[in-house]
Amino acid sequence: MTSPATLSAATATDPTRWSTRLWGMLITLCIVLFLDGLDVSMIGVALPSIGAELDLNTSTLQWLVSGYVLGYGGLLLLGGRTADLLGRRKVFLIALAVFAVASLAGGLVTSGPLLILTRFIKGLAAAFTAPTGLSIITTNFAEGPARNKALSIYTVFGAGGYSMGLLFGGLMTGVGWRWTFLLPVPIALAALVAALVLVPKDKPAEEGGHDLFGALFSTAGMLLLVYTVVTAPEVGWTSVRTLASFAAVIALFAAFVAVENKVKHPLVRLGILKKVSLVRASLAIIAVGGSYFSWQFITTLYMQDALGWSPLKLAMALLPVGLLVVASAFVSDKLVDKFGTGPIIAITLVVMAIGYLLFLRLDTAPSYLTVLLPAVLLIGIGWVGFPAINIQATSGIDDDEQGLAAGVLQTSMQVGAAIVLAVTTAIISSGGHVAKDPAAMLDAYRPGLEFAAGVAIVGALVALTVYLPKRAKRAQPVAEREMELVG
Repeated sequence: MTSPATLSAATATDPTRWSTRLWGMLITLCIVLFLDGLDVSMIGVALPSIGAELDLNTSTLQWLVSGYVLGYGGLLLLGGRTADLLGRRKVFLIALAVFAVASLAGGLVTSGPLLILTRFIKGLAAAFTAPTGLSIITTNFAEGPARNKALSIYTVFGAGGYSMGLLFGGLMTGVGWRWTFLLPVPIALAALVAALVLVPKDKPAEEGGHDLFGALFSTAGMLLLVYTVVTAPEVGWTSVRTLASFAAVIALFAAFVAVENKVKHPLVRLGILKKVSLVRASLAIIAVGGSYFSWQFITTLYMQDALGWSPLKLAMALLPVGLLVVASAFVSDKLVDKFGTGPIIAITLVVMAIGYLLFLRLDTAPSYLTVLLPAVLLIGIGWVGFPAINIQATSGIDDDEQGLAAGVLQTSMQVGAAIVLAVTTAIISSGGHVAKDPAAMLDAYRPGLEFAAGVAIVGALVALTVYLPKRAKRAQPVAEREMELVG
């Protein structure tokens, strides 16, 4: 089996020209990340059909989304660090196999609780494949142009999965909602076979050790945090149950920090959280993911339930988002090499925020060309900054902690998006029962749309505050500016 050193040597003469085998490994990892993102958003279009067939109410249907986020966001830190300690290839292959089996089971079950369980298991599997795939890339491509190009391609596939989920969901739901679960099965199995051949074996870890209590406290804390924020809108943010859950979360994380400061081989080296680049990237990805998932959730419900749009019509209306994400694969790494990650993140967040503001012009008979399309295009441009966020998060991180950094970033996105969506849902629910009348539904949903736009605006303002002063140093080489951002 080809070693990482051999793969890296293939890029020695020209770091951005890779062998067929290296391309094959990268595309395999990209496809798996695409499936992870696809599963987050594809289910949204199918929810009305699933509810009708399995007789599930709205609160139960929410768990088809939240169950995936619960597994995904709750175990990402554990997934990333497990890959660093036990071997990235081994962890990746096992998690991908679990993902395929859970997808198949989801397409066959006839019970709502069992369907939610399969979603949780798929999220759990994605919590291991996503950070592991990212760390495989960052340890096989040298930092600089080669890694920037690889990460740009990789993260565009992830963003493409999120943004194209509505299209695939619309197409599959038109055939039958079960196909939204069955579609990933053959793709995941083909990727599993390819990964067996193309992903190189890991070198033995220089340092090992087990941090069982750290793993227990971190996993329990993340699971309880995600569970609390997604159930709070239903039981009440100030209810005894919610407040007690938040108190338990604080206690679990306090115990986790105490353990990590004492053990010889911690699950999470807390010093990594002092990396300014990782913190900034995490804040940016919360703004992107949180605002988009909330906007997509509201848009899907309003267009289908209030305006009577079919799943396919909705998918086609939002298709430009996915097309812009795909197009960005050809330019994102070049933009990063030329301008650095900071300016790209700031500009794309500003553009995305403007898109959400334009979408607030929505009415009960929206014109696609003058109201919807301009907003959708600007929101799509916002995703162009997604690769830059991932590049910034892993810059300057040692190889043995790439999986950990990737886990921190992905955790920020999933948990941050879950919190933003929970708040959005609470805002909508605060208006009480919503009639099916389009005008009444729009009045109820508009505060949620405004909140999603506000999240993007705050993210844009933070990014501008951080990066605009750096533009005064324009005369410096981009590489030097990036090192400042990393430090």
